[in-house]
Amino acid sequence: MINLLDIDLKTFQDQIAKSGHQPFRAKQLWRWLFKEEQTDFNKMTDLAKDFRLFLSNNYQLNFPKINFDHVSRDGTRKWLFDMGSNNAIETVFIPEKNRGTLCISSQVGCALECTFCSTGRQGFNRNLSQAEIIGQLWLANHLLSNDYDTSEHKPVTNVVMMGMGEPLANYDQVASSLKIMLDDKAYGLSRRRVTVSTSGLVPAIEKLKYDCPVSLAISLHAPNNKIRDEIVPINKKYPIEVLLDSCQSYLEEAPRDFITMEYVMLKDVNDQDQHAKELVDLVKNTPCKFNLIPFNPFPRSGYESSSRERILSFQKILMDSGIVTTIRKTRGDDIDAACGQLAGDVKDKTKRTLRLIQEGKR
Repeated sequence: MINLLDIDLKTFQDQIAKSGHQPFRAKQLWRWLFKEEQTDFNKMTDLAKDFRLFLSNNYQLNFPKINFDHVSRDGTRKWLFDMGSNNAIETVFIPEKNRGTLCISSQVGCALECTFCSTGRQGFNRNLSQAEIIGQLWLANHLLSNDYDTSEHKPVTNVVMMGMGEPLANYDQVASSLKIMLDDKAYGLSRRRVTVSTSGLVPAIEKLKYDCPVSLAISLHAPNNKIRDEIVPINKKYPIEVLLDSCQSYLEEAPRDFITMEYVMLKDVNDQDQHAKELVDLVKNTPCKFNLIPFNPFPRSGYESSSRERILSFQKILMDSGIVTTIRKTRGDDIDAACGQLAGDVKDKTKRTLRLIQEGKR
């Protein structure tokens, strides 16, 4: 049996055409599945009876199983989804006045080992499939439908690929999932409302530019290569200068005229006035805005968050130079759903946890 969440519309059209059914039936099914959230083929009333029987005999719908569902005091909601083999990933919904943002995971764990990230400390198991990625969005909308007025739109209006994992390290499955999010016959989200965050996999950024250009966020986190080499190790392969060149190229096709630069504020590491001045010079030729992220502590991280005063001083230097700079509001920290806190439950293939213990870092 084929999981419908694991194939794209064109593939499904081809499959049913080979079985003697009209390709337009695929679009009807997509509407029932993604817009109506109907999973019972027999209740898809405008589908021919023989086609419904064909679906029942050949296709199924498998969604991630929920291990737990927690709601923060600020309304942020976090789910732990079972990925099998004793692994789990986390997905977070952040409600705001005029929008609802879903933070989606793309991998079980992460192999990039950014030193300030709880997910990175857990090591890596595997990539998520298209069904496991798009299933997070389907389930979030479905589970939230009773809490929100869905007559205007689905609860999830914005998607950010900022959960567990490096999205562009799972390129094919992420790109196919993005296309479902953007497809008018499925979720119909604007490219401006879908954001991929990356630590800087330059070849994949170049590929995404042509395949599915959505909003792009770069996990920069440092004003120079020396610091970034330490805290974002992928920088040793794709240094800042190369990364910024790819950002400028990406803007040729991007839905926005700027790149979002994410910058976690680490006390005495990357948060001094001189660092802010370095950033101003660094990005002077790259249209961008900065999102300063107060570090969210986790056990044995080895870092502290910059003080509020230090973050405001840092912001002022960037703003005075003409760079739009926001400070991310911490959401869901009481349920470990804040930025950098997502850890899930990972059966670590990389043995990173064991190595850190042996090095005395955990």
